[in-house]
Amino acid sequence: MGPADVVRVGGSGLRSRPMRVFLSALGIAIGIAAMVGVVGISSSSTADLNRRLAALGTNLLTVSPGQSFSGAAAHLPDASLSMISNIEGVESVSAVGRTDAKVYRNDHIPKEETGGLNVYAARTDLPKTAGAEITEGRWLNAANARYPAVVLGPKAAQQLGVFQAGPDTKVWLGGRWFTVIGILAPNELVPELDSAALVGWPAAERELDFDGYPTTVYTRSEESKVTDVQAVLGATANPENPSEANVSRPSDALAAKEATDSALSGLLLGLGAVALLVGGVGVANTMVISVLERRSEIGLRRALGATRGQIRTQFLCEALLLSALGGLGGVLLGIVVTSGYAAYQGWPSVVPVWAMAGGIGATLVIGGLAGFYPAVRAARLPPTEALSTT
Repeated sequence: MGPADVVRVGGSGLRSRPMRVFLSALGIAIGIAAMVGVVGISSSSTADLNRRLAALGTNLLTVSPGQSFSGAAAHLPDASLSMISNIEGVESVSAVGRTDAKVYRNDHIPKEETGGLNVYAARTDLPKTAGAEITEGRWLNAANARYPAVVLGPKAAQQLGVFQAGPDTKVWLGGRWFTVIGILAPNELVPELDSAALVGWPAAERELDFDGYPTTVYTRSEESKVTDVQAVLGATANPENPSEANVSRPSDALAAKEATDSALSGLLLGLGAVALLVGGVGVANTMVISVLERRSEIGLRRALGATRGQIRTQFLCEALLLSALGGLGGVLLGIVVTSGYAAYQGWPSVVPVWAMAGGIGATLVIGGLAGFYPAVRAARLPPTEALSTT
């Protein structure tokens, strides 16, 4: 028999038992769909991360004070911003300084109930450097930064029950009323600003007893020089005690989160492989039963001149067709699951070609292994014994 004849005969064997074939192929499809879905969702998540990082920028670096050798809290020098701005490749520098003040919705709330909100003194050029955006109102400027005006992060605004900015919207901050002039948009690179109340640097020094030392310095560098700037940033920010300056790259935190998600994806991929193995057992079971039920057919073919090799090829072809059917269905199901989940999350839908090709290839390997023993068993049946079976 030629290849076309082998496929045609194998297909006719499957068509004679549609429900059993469907259930066996379903087992293979579930395993492949799980594997393709996990790879596709992970790839879509990575594509979304790369898209967000491209929008947010990976050239943001931060410097914060650590601890001194004695264990006491350190601080960055007043001149740290001007020194950092002189580093080759640095495009912009800004800073915030944490104060001891607390912010409340009104002056009737007990002082102990701080809600975990921090009050920072902020430079007027902070949005440009940190990538902060205003969704309501406006940012601090040279004029209002000297007066009791405050910009709230989105979480701080929600917790304080503030939904709009304006001259009539006030919060109790540092023992006096501050006017809410703006509300920030969520910031993935600088999440600490989401739960913060930001006041002007001069107003913080005058109204909140702020000591004037920056607690976090934000720098934007040229993309090609980020690594070089990061290497000298700590020593430049605090030349006398460079070990007391902590340098970080916020985009690394997002990449670390993606690495954690990849570890979980590996676990789910293993579960998909187990499901695929179970599907292979189902294929083997189907083919063994098929050999038992079709002994008379095997005997008739042998009596008409079919060789053992042809019988073995016929049943092996059936197993491969059955697995390929489940593999194709699993790949399609995996694509549908990936596309649906990516659309729900607002991600780009990405299913790697290697995952689809690998899924189908895995099913053929599983099908070949699962169908080998039944095919050999069918080929070894003596014609007389097979024909005598009713």
